[in-house]
Amino acid sequence: MAQHYLVCGIEDCKSNCQFYCNPCHQRLCERCRDEHQESPDTKNHQVFPYKQRKPKLPEEICILHPKRNVEILCKECNVPLCAKCIFMKEHTGHQLDDLEEKYAEKVAFCRTEISKIQEYYLSTSQGLKKEIKEDVMAIKNTMDDIRNSIRAEADSLKELVDKVTSDKLEQANKIEETLLKTLNTQEKTYEDYTEYLEKLLRELHSYKSVANFRIVFSDDFENLKIQSIPETTQPVLPVFTAGQFYKDDVSKLLGSVNFPNTKPDNRRIKLMETASTQLKLTGKQTRRDVEKSAMKQTLSLSSSVTKVKEYTVPGVNRVCHISSGNSGRLWASDAIGNLVQTDLQGNPLQQKKTSGGSEGYHTVTQDGDLIYTDRKNKVINRIKQDNTMTEFIKTGDWEPISIHSSHINGDILVGMIKDGEVKVTRYNKTGKEIQNIQRDNKGQELYSEPHYITENINGDICTSDYNKQAVVVVNKSGQHRFSYTGQGSMFIPYGICTDLLGHIIVCNGYPGNNSLHIIDQDGQFLSLLLTPQQGIRPFGVCVDDENNLHVGQFNTTKVTVYKYLQ
Repeated sequence: MAQHYLVCGIEDCKSNCQFYCNPCHQRLCERCRDEHQESPDTKNHQVFPYKQRKPKLPEEICILHPKRNVEILCKECNVPLCAKCIFMKEHTGHQLDDLEEKYAEKVAFCRTEISKIQEYYLSTSQGLKKEIKEDVMAIKNTMDDIRNSIRAEADSLKELVDKVTSDKLEQANKIEETLLKTLNTQEKTYEDYTEYLEKLLRELHSYKSVANFRIVFSDDFENLKIQSIPETTQPVLPVFTAGQFYKDDVSKLLGSVNFPNTKPDNRRIKLMETASTQLKLTGKQTRRDVEKSAMKQTLSLSSSVTKVKEYTVPGVNRVCHISSGNSGRLWASDAIGNLVQTDLQGNPLQQKKTSGGSEGYHTVTQDGDLIYTDRKNKVINRIKQDNTMTEFIKTGDWEPISIHSSHINGDILVGMIKDGEVKVTRYNKTGKEIQNIQRDNKGQELYSEPHYITENINGDICTSDYNKQAVVVVNKSGQHRFSYTGQGSMFIPYGICTDLLGHIIVCNGYPGNNSLHIIDQDGQFLSLLLTPQQGIRPFGVCVDDENNLHVGQFNTTKVTVYKYLQ
């Protein structure tokens, strides 16, 4: 857990550390910095913001002179030396450098390389791994289609074989029918001839009788002849000539699976942005983007918080969550589904009834549209600026709890739950699911109930997890960076937001310990913007375009606006 209370290093000063004197290696608050630079002894010292401090040279004892520390670098030998070593003959005439300066350069190099790994190499590698997984799915789908095509083609061929077989069997039946018909005709011929012979035989027997004596001398008797036996032909039986076919012949009838004659493309590895390219003004950048970039160079955390104003949100019974757009308008919600749009003075503009509760269930997109979750119906709705509402995303079996629209690229981050499982899902601005974050590198569940969610300027995803009693932060690739669990006393995080300096601001909603914590983007505790002694129960927070902090309260319908940057 990367947590640390940074205090001023001047004795008896307990203010927040914001600056660092490189020559003195001293942490300074704003007041002590001014005194430090006004002092005749230290007025020429270089004082930088704490994050830009130069590392202090560690006390390393010289190997050859144990009573001295190394503080010089021999450039030619690349060896740290003490003040006595430089007079040794092996270093005579060699160029020497300030070891502390060189050490600072090495540390700066490490920081740069760490930043490159975290912000570019890791995320790019994760993107390539994701691309490979997508390719695996594409291959499986393609091969399933090919297998289905092979089966379909085989079924078609089987149908043709069955049709030809049926035709040939029908042909055989007709040949049989013709042959049998011929034989039946021949059989009838011999039956008729046999009947004729039997009749003739009876007639000849009668001629032997004395009663027919005279008939044997008649003309009829003289003309009596036995008809010759009818001639018939024997049938010629058909023969079956087997077809000539082989496996290759059948294979040729069916399609084949081949690789196209195409050289595979190399996976596209995005170029690493340099500081110079990041500062160039693109066509998509607005004047506001340029102003924000300039503000980053000048703004810092103030040593005190100033109340600017206070307004009441009508139509709600408390202020659980606030969404800020870029048009000077806010959406605020309570725990019973009332969602109200107001201007920065608290004047009501419109009101909606939703199924939302005491979670961050709504957000404003880069286009100024309102997006909110419907946990009951498991959908995410969108209300455009012309007040038309559409069903934007269906979340299937998952209940969407919290939501945030990225100010970096317009992606939609959604905290969801289903049957005890919990995840954060990233959709692109058109509503296509592109990422799911559920477990850390050790397979452990990252979330329990992410009821508020936001994104930091470096792409980190920050969630307030009620059950884990922690702010869980992962990078844009979904790798766990740290979890912030407060400062020793009970900590139950509620509303959360970030600012243009990368600060994470979160409400502690534990009764009796209500406070507003601010930590940096690495999880280091910076200060309490609001303390329990002030009697305010912060619940929902957001930062507007003027870098003012809007704090919604649990026990009233008021929103208090503070200035905390200078």
